[in-house]
Amino acid sequence: MTETTALQRFWAGLLIYKDRRVLLIALMGIASGLPLLLTLSTLGYWLRTQGLDLTSIGLFAAVGLPYSLKFLWAPVIDKVPLPVLTAQLGQRRSWALFIQVLLMGAIAALGFTDPSVAVLPTAIIATVIGFLSASQDVVIDALRIELLTQDEQGAGAAATQGGYRLGLLISGAGALLLSDYVSWTFVFLFLSGFMMLGMIAILMTKEPEHPAMDRITDMRTFMKVGVVSPFSEFLVRPGAFIILTFVLLYKFGDAIGGTMANPFYVDMGFSGTDIALVSKTAGVIATLVGVFAGGVLVRAIGLLPSLVIGGILQAATNMLYAWVAVSGTDISVLAIAVWGDNFTGGLGSAAFIAYLSALCNREFTATQYALLTAFMAFGRTLLSTPSGWLVEQVGWVEFFILTAFLAVPGLVLIFILSRYKAYRPTKPAA
Repeated sequence: MTETTALQRFWAGLLIYKDRRVLLIALMGIASGLPLLLTLSTLGYWLRTQGLDLTSIGLFAAVGLPYSLKFLWAPVIDKVPLPVLTAQLGQRRSWALFIQVLLMGAIAALGFTDPSVAVLPTAIIATVIGFLSASQDVVIDALRIELLTQDEQGAGAAATQGGYRLGLLISGAGALLLSDYVSWTFVFLFLSGFMMLGMIAILMTKEPEHPAMDRITDMRTFMKVGVVSPFSEFLVRPGAFIILTFVLLYKFGDAIGGTMANPFYVDMGFSGTDIALVSKTAGVIATLVGVFAGGVLVRAIGLLPSLVIGGILQAATNMLYAWVAVSGTDISVLAIAVWGDNFTGGLGSAAFIAYLSALCNREFTATQYALLTAFMAFGRTLLSTPSGWLVEQVGWVEFFILTAFLAVPGLVLIFILSRYKAYRPTKPAA
């Protein structure tokens, strides 16, 4: 690659964010992020203001279960057409709009329940929101992947993550702030209205071309085409099990360190204000900058080199927390560590999501991406469980140094993966 070509690709990586498809993907990201934090965080705050006891509030954590199980019904979204709608809008857009209309109604309906009088209706609607939100993620992820070429997947990952975090901000800080001035009924109606952004984005997006779909005539055909084929197609690829191991390990160091972040801040003596300003506010900005930088990097130098750079930087910035551990309550050192870690984490995430996206076969996009992300989330959760025990054994400084070295297996696997052409390049919609 010549210097001129590299510069041209870098410039193209910046200009891709002006692309209409990428901007629409960012709007879809807002629609994806908004109901997530609504069910996982804002819901608990609202329930407590309504006088619900902590035991009951804790049970509401189960409404997040669909996000881990969405691969179970992803084949339906992938392969089963909706009557009338699919013929008019296409497979992806019909499912997206259908789910979004239901989601918009469910969020609005939540505001008309009173958990202090009857908690069951609130629980049912919250569970429906979780299910619909996870289902929306399935179809929007598939649409994003199919709209973009392989070297555009980094920009798509950055756009969807950027929008996603704006959605989290709206349904998190935005909802809580608004609740101080208006009723919660109005807050939920307000959040419901924001779902229109996703619906507008879907209507303005052209349905991507799909391979000829098998006609689903019975359950046996559906199980073969929608459930068995996505698994078997992936598992027969060269290096399939190496890829799955890489999916587990690439962000292992970040995951195990992130699990202990808040306990670490407490042990170091930082106040809630310190954590809110540095970690929860400035850190979010650093992450947004990082994901967009990651999108540019993927376009400029390609997927695997971007994964290498992202992995090395993620490992290096984990070391910054060891610096915090020996510096005590120095807020400037904490700021450097959090900003550096969030920036490189965002950069690595953009490259990683782009890689997962490129792995998906267009015949089974929704199902394979849901499976890969569920496998990643389950593995990272399971592998992170010994993090507290590890801190108790070695101490904070050694713990964060160790998390940096936990990135090494993932980096080694990247070089092994370079021998396999296991991803499936995608073509954009015209």
